[in-house]
Amino acid sequence: MHSRTHAALPAGDTSTIASTARRRLMLGGAGLAGLLLSGCGFRLRGPQRLDFATLHVNVGELTELGASIRRLIATTGSTTVIEDAAQADARLQILGIDRGREILSLTGAGKVREYQLRQTLRFQLLDKSGKAVIPPTALSASREYTFDDSQVLGKAQEETLLYEDMQKDLLQQMMRRLAAAERAG
Repeated sequence: MHSRTHAALPAGDTSTIASTARRRLMLGGAGLAGLLLSGCGFRLRGPQRLDFATLHVNVGELTELGASIRRLIATTGSTTVIEDAAQADARLQILGIDRGREILSLTGAGKVREYQLRQTLRFQLLDKSGKAVIPPTALSASREYTFDDSQVLGKAQEETLLYEDMQKDLLQQMMRRLAAAERAG
């Protein structure tokens, strides 16, 4: 009887039924995956709340690094950066940010073919009494790029963009450490 129903339908209707069933199955599978991921504690990365209400940052707000750190802290919605270190619940101290460039390979003529860029961010987090919540910590990132001496200006811009990208990555890593340290402490 079931086959007679399909025989009575015009030819295009059977493909519509199949695509509707496929769509329902895909939506059901996506919903099930969402439930499973939420049940295991999975969350998309985004701003993570910090347990302290006020934070002092030892890098000036007018520097590019200081402005980036303040922006990231502002997105947490839980912490405010203040300028008076004595009044802050915690103190973030940027101990240094270092950049380096190393030759990875040369052409047959002895010219540079590839560079590796490295950037290291060193920081620590102190509580109100000066005790280290996060002891001095170094985070590193690296990127590789090909070099062409006929395109020096473009390669200099590429290098600048790669350093900016590494700094964003390092600051995100630092923010995750700040959030994790507060949960543990």
